[in-house]
This record gives sequence, structure tokens and C-alpha cells, in this order.
Amino acid sequence: MGMGMEKGMTAYEAARERTVEENKRKMEALNLRHLSAAIAVAPKTPSPMKQKRRRIIEAAVVAPSPPRRSRRLANLPEVKYAEVAPDGAERMKRSPRKAIDSIYLATRGSISMEARLEAARKAEELESQLDPEFPSFVKPMLHSHVVRGFWLGLPRHFCETYLPKHDAIVTLLDEKDEQFDTNYLAYKNGLSGGWAGFALDHGLLDGDATVFQLVKPTTFKVHIIRATVDDGNEVTK
Repeated sequence: MGMGMEKGMTAYEAARERTVEENKRKMEALNLRHLSAAIAVAPKTPSPMKQKRRRIIEAAVVAPSPPRRSRRLANLPEVKYAEVAPDGAERMKRSPRKAIDSIYLATRGSISMEARLEAARKAEELESQLDPEFPSFVKPMLHSHVVRGFWLGLPRHFCETYLPKHDAIVTLLDEKDEQFDTNYLAYKNGLSGGWAGFALDHGLLDGDATVFQLVKPTTFKVHIIRATVDDGNEVTK
């Protein structure tokens, strides 16, 4: 680069231009431009070390062996066990599925909060009169306990303290000592299958209160307190 080109440049720009020109002269002297161009257009050949070996797997052909037969039956003709229906035979028809009986859903008149609290108060009073040797708790009935869902959750602390740590059959005794088996789900702390039968058989309704008394490791005595509707009449069955 001549001195004329350095006019109008700063000292830094002039030094940079001189460095670029010097590098160009060195590259021309070493013929680097032509070498890089030749490498760029040269065909690429794969390395033999990177080539994957193809594994040829021959399919094994196994000739089917004849069925094993005893010497006593070797000369007898082969028996074919094919199910052939006799001529004119008709297939058996399945009997139509019976319609599922509708589940009785207990209903009552309107129930006030005062009636619910009164039933719970009577249940707590009854519990206080029971033998303290047998643990117990009060359980007010809700809609999900006695209608369709029929899932009865039990107090967690009571379950963890007194009931089995695994699923078990828990028996419910009514006031006439009639037994009803239910499925106790330990991981959910509640009664599932069998509870619906007890609730429907005893006409439990939303708002009633119950007292569960554990008389045996997996047996409850159940006392029922009926709630009253707004007209003052107690629902009985």
C-alpha cells in the first residue's frame, strides 16, 4: 500500500492496512490460496476405518418334526380333532341379560342445619354413655354417604390408631345385632362395597347421625340417630 492511501487514515487504520498487505504477500509466497482451493474441490473419500461392516445373518430354517406317537398307535390312521357341528344343529342362544334393578334412593323433606346439628348432638350424647373400653366416633350422614356414591370416609386418626393397616372385611352390627360385611380400604380410610347395603337396608338419610363403636378389631356396632324434617316429625323406618 502506498503512502497516498494512508492519507486521511488514523494511525491505527494505517497500521492495520499495512499488516493486511504483509499477510497477503506471505500467503502468495507460500502459495496457500491455491492449496486451500485445491482441497476444497477435492472429492471426499470415506475412511475405511469408519465404514460399518454389514453383518449377514442367515435365517435358520428348522424343519418341522412329525408329531410324536407311541409305537402302539404308529400304524393307525391319524385322528383329527375338529369340532364339527351335526347337520341341522342350531347354536345355543344366550339368554337376554336381565335389566338391572333400579336402586332405591332414600329421600326426605327439606332438612335444616338446626336438624342436622340436633341429630349430631344426640349422637354425641349417646356416645358419651357407651362403654369407654371400646373406642367410638360420631359420623353424620351426608348426601354422598347414602345416595348413589355410597362411600363412607372414616376419621383418619381413628383408622390409623385402631383399624388394620391393610384392606380388610369390616363387619357392621345394627341395633338388632344383624351383621353386614363391608370392604375397608386402608389407603383411603373408608368403607366401600357393602356399605350401600347397610345404608339402604336401614333407610339412612342425609342429615341422620351415626355412632360407630369398635367392639372387635374389625367389627363396629352402629347406632343410628334420625334427624327430623322441618315439620318436626322424625323420619323412622
